[in-house]
Amino acid sequence: MSFLKKVISIRKPHAIVAAGVLALALAGAPQAGAAEKTVNLLETGSSLVYPLFNIWLADYAKIDPNVKITTQSTGSGTGISQSVAGLAQIGASDAYMSDTLMKQHPMLNIPLCISMQMVNYNLPGLNDKNIKLSGPVLAGIYSGKIRFWDDSAIKKLNPGVNLPHHEIIPVHRTDGSGDTFIFTQYLSFSTPTWSKGAGFGTTVSWPPVPGGLGAEGNPGMVAATKDNPYTVSYIGTSYQDAIEKKKLGIAMLENRDGKFLLPSEKTAKAAAAALVSKTPANECISLIFAPGPDSYPIINYEYVMIRAKQDSPQTAAALRSFLTWAISPKGGNASHFMQKVHFIALPAPIVRLSSQQIEKIK
Repeated sequence: MSFLKKVISIRKPHAIVAAGVLALALAGAPQAGAAEKTVNLLETGSSLVYPLFNIWLADYAKIDPNVKITTQSTGSGTGISQSVAGLAQIGASDAYMSDTLMKQHPMLNIPLCISMQMVNYNLPGLNDKNIKLSGPVLAGIYSGKIRFWDDSAIKKLNPGVNLPHHEIIPVHRTDGSGDTFIFTQYLSFSTPTWSKGAGFGTTVSWPPVPGGLGAEGNPGMVAATKDNPYTVSYIGTSYQDAIEKKKLGIAMLENRDGKFLLPSEKTAKAAAAALVSKTPANECISLIFAPGPDSYPIINYEYVMIRAKQDSPQTAAALRSFLTWAISPKGGNASHFMQKVHFIALPAPIVRLSSQQIEKIK
């Protein structure tokens, strides 16, 4: 199934004013009394990258006050579909576009930074223990084959931990989600039975699990995990501060080399270093389950999907200007931005590839 078929409708937007160049993307006419025309850009999609966009835009507004960017946290599936349809100039996604869509539409997949995903849990008395979980164990939980927290498969990974005999409540995304894409890639790449069953995508046919819950967006996943003891969930690291504030657990995940690691700048950089050299010119690649003892297993590029051909030269120029700033180590990829959302900056070779793609926006 293509990503275009795996999306849901846009929800109510949260508008943020930012910056850019000189034209009109959506409104069709200059603002009354404005000395210069204003470029209006719509960004929609990934709830994982949404906090970063909102941090970026306040600073970018100081650089060029003639672009107004409206941001929407609608899920990666919607980001992809709305950018393909031309309803948004910037579609944000943790998932790269399918080969089918790439052949049908002149789109660009441009990484802006590298994100991580946590596996979180609400296990009374154990949320500070960083329990260990693996891809096969999580596949067992989300398929309903592992039902209790003291299952032998979980106990084997956590010797000496007093796990309760209580049913596990798996929480999954209900919207078209890049987080679902990369989480189910981890399950697929580590567990052949999952790969042959539900597989991976921005949406999947989740196996029915008694007591399982669905939630919309990363904020919904945080709330569902907090409000329901004995849950397990997958949440992007841009919400790590919220997870820690609510005193929820962060699991150590088993990587391809059999090591258990927490998400961190060090483990994300190790995973990226193992795979960035394999990134093709169109930058469509998975960084999930990278080799190496220090590689955290769920990292990925945070993409924007952009039409190569824009409606006007001014809109194209505004996009080139903003995106060039966003990937710059002195601009949007500066450490003070990345640290606020627990992301890492693009390696230099990927900055070059992204720059080459940005230049194709006309």
